[in-house]
Amino acid sequence: MNDKLISVGKILNFHGIQGEAKVGFSKNQQEFFCSLKEIFVKSDNKYLPLKIVRVRISKNCAIVKFDGIDTINDLLPYKGSLLFVTEETIRNNLEEDEFLIDELVGMEVFDKSGNKLGFVIGVSNNGANDLLSVKTKSKKISLIPFVKAIVTEVKLNEKKIVINNLEGLLE
Repeated sequence: MNDKLISVGKILNFHGIQGEAKVGFSKNQQEFFCSLKEIFVKSDNKYLPLKIVRVRISKNCAIVKFDGIDTINDLLPYKGSLLFVTEETIRNNLEEDEFLIDELVGMEVFDKSGNKLGFVIGVSNNGANDLLSVKTKSKKISLIPFVKAIVTEVKLNEKKIVINNLEGLLE
């Protein structure tokens, strides 16, 4: 398989006796997870495709029925395994203003006047929104909220991010 795979969940345990799996997945990704038809499970350093028959959301997880897994014993070898989809699947589900983290890391950050301020070294989340970790010219790391009021442009082709550099935002 040449496609890059990205982890989207983990088989936490079995649910009931008919091979259904309790699957943990990223917060706020319920709609995306429920739209999946196929997923890959890593087993013995191989990625095996699993066809999804149905998904229903329970408290903090999804209950997933996979094709061909009909008993607890069929599912047990996969307990604790990560679940993956292709990068293309993720890209096809991104909204216009959503990006993959690995696309943003390494991008240069400029102010609206074109002055280079630094570059992105990471992306995190504070529960309210994503934060860009930017290493500035002075070698300090500043966290920039990834919101439209501050991040005005993301130019993937140019590997460039333009921000509204508010006073005190970057050191």
